[in-house]
Formats: sequence, C-alpha cells, structure tokens
Amino acid sequence: MSAGRTPSHSPFEVRTERLLLRRWLPDDRPPFAAMNADPEVMRYFPAPLTQSESDALASRADASFEEHGFGLWALELRESREFLGFTGLAPMPDGFGGVEVGWRLARAFWGAGYATEAARASIRVAFDTLGLDEVSSVTAVVNERSQAVMRRLGMVSVEHFDSPRVPAGSPLVPHVRYALAAPSTSAGAPYGVSRVGPRNR
Repeated sequence: MSAGRTPSHSPFEVRTERLLLRRWLPDDRPPFAAMNADPEVMRYFPAPLTQSESDALASRADASFEEHGFGLWALELRESREFLGFTGLAPMPDGFGGVEVGWRLARAFWGAGYATEAARASIRVAFDTLGLDEVSSVTAVVNERSQAVMRRLGMVSVEHFDSPRVPAGSPLVPHVRYALAAPSTSAGAPYGVSRVGPRNR
C-alpha cells in the first residue's frame, strides 16, 4: 500500500458489463458447494471440498470484508442472476505479505471471459479504492488456464516456489506467483468497471 495512505473499505458491490460482484447470500451456498465438489473445478487444489468446508469458505470470504476491508465477492451474471463462483481480493498466503486477486468459477461458465472481466474489476478496486501498490496471484505451475488469465490481466511471472499447503510429492507442489504494479494514474479506467458503489440491486 502506498506510504501514508489509509485504505478505504472496498465497495459492497461492483458492476461490470456482464457481471455483479457482491457480498455473499445464503442462497449462494448450495451452488458454491456443488462447484467445490466438482473434481475438474478443484483439479489444481489438494482435494474437492465437503459441504461444510465449502460453507466455511463462503463465511470466511464474506467476513474478510469486515476484517480486512476487502474480500472475495460472490460472482453473479447480471442478465440471469445465476451464481458463477467468486472473484476478488484476499491476503496472500503466510510468508508473502500483500494482496492476491483470485477467482473460481463453476465449469459451466468457463471460456466466456468472466474470470478475466471480474478480476480486472477487482484489480481496479485494489488500486483505485484501496490504494495498493501491487496485486499478486498464485497458482500451481501446471495450472496453465489460470496463468493465461493472469497474463491477460497484464500480470507477469515474478517467482517460483514450493507450496507448503500441498502434500509432498504432489505435482501441485511447484507454484508460481504473478504480479501487477499499480499504474501511475487511473485515467482511462483500464480495468473495465462500469460502476462501483454501495449495494443497490
């Protein structure tokens, strides 16, 4: 974060052309659990999540807004109001410091550019609202799909490391961190947010 700046709380919701990034609702939990139980969605994580693990993750994601002033928004398709997954900001894993932009979408919504669109909106909040100097993103080296999103966001690979959260010997142990520095100016709204503001659906 820029020296001498006090972070503002991130907005309750962010709208892009197609998406609504919002706080979590009870009705999000069943489709979120189904998504987290999908082996293909969870291919680059140690294991799929149980219902209780998925519910706990949703609770932590929403509580982060009060604890840190930012968090992982539930992601909704504006036209149909379907729940897609999540996108947003979270503290980096222990030992790194800083803030990570992350995303996880149900398989039915892959390939439409939703992750990139929502992540750009999250980055805009990180730089323009929270005043962060840099945003990172981490994934397993074998997760080329997520790395492709990172590159589309303008992020660059800055380091490789072994994840302590993955069992030894797993092909998911090697990880990579990408990073993006804040622009010197926000002129031109480069991250594609059409509106940022308090919740008003």
